[in-house]
Amino acid sequence: QFSDLGSGFQIAMKDLDIRGAGNLLGAEQSGFISEIGFDMYQKILNEAIQELKETEFKEMYDELQTAFVQDCQIETDLEILIPDDYISNIAERINLYKELDSLESEEELTKFEKELLDRFGPIPESTTEMIEAIRLRWIGKAVGIEKLVMKQKKLICYFIPNQDSLYYQSPLFTKVLSYVQKNQNRCKLKEKNGRLSLVFEHVNSIVKAIELLGKI
Repeated sequence: QFSDLGSGFQIAMKDLDIRGAGNLLGAEQSGFISEIGFDMYQKILNEAIQELKETEFKEMYDELQTAFVQDCQIETDLEILIPDDYISNIAERINLYKELDSLESEEELTKFEKELLDRFGPIPESTTEMIEAIRLRWIGKAVGIEKLVMKQKKLICYFIPNQDSLYYQSPLFTKVLSYVQKNQNRCKLKEKNGRLSLVFEHVNSIVKAIELLGKI
């Protein structure tokens, strides 16, 4: 099937798909990468490496990254999407979702908004909320929040589950504690099943969540 000149990459990817990436530094083959997908495999691998840097190989990595969280997930009951009556082509919508997820700066996000407006017209509210959700993810990641849950007008911010993480000895977490102490009528710090979370009441929009977390 791959007999043409330069087909080595396709052969390697096919082998990866069949047997999995296996042991990173050895010959063992795990064979599960096709089930979870390459992107998820990379995410798990990066998280495992970061954890090792903070624990077993801490002395080797004195200059640790200030970003303790690799990504911040958002779970919400708000409508944040690109409606099919705004962009009817499914493939086009998927491409835009992927593009939006890959953006890394405010400049790129503003450019994305302008292109969306130029190509498809006035942006619906649900899509605007989706764009704001990207800004919220960035703020959450910067604060050290691993997951944000916005449901029933309540915002729950879940911090890093590993209690031995250097995050909890960092100036960043000190800022979080200081914010909570000064705003006890607005938010509460809770612990459940060994995991710390910050809870806000009466949060009915992504913009409101950005306003609250941005002050930390």
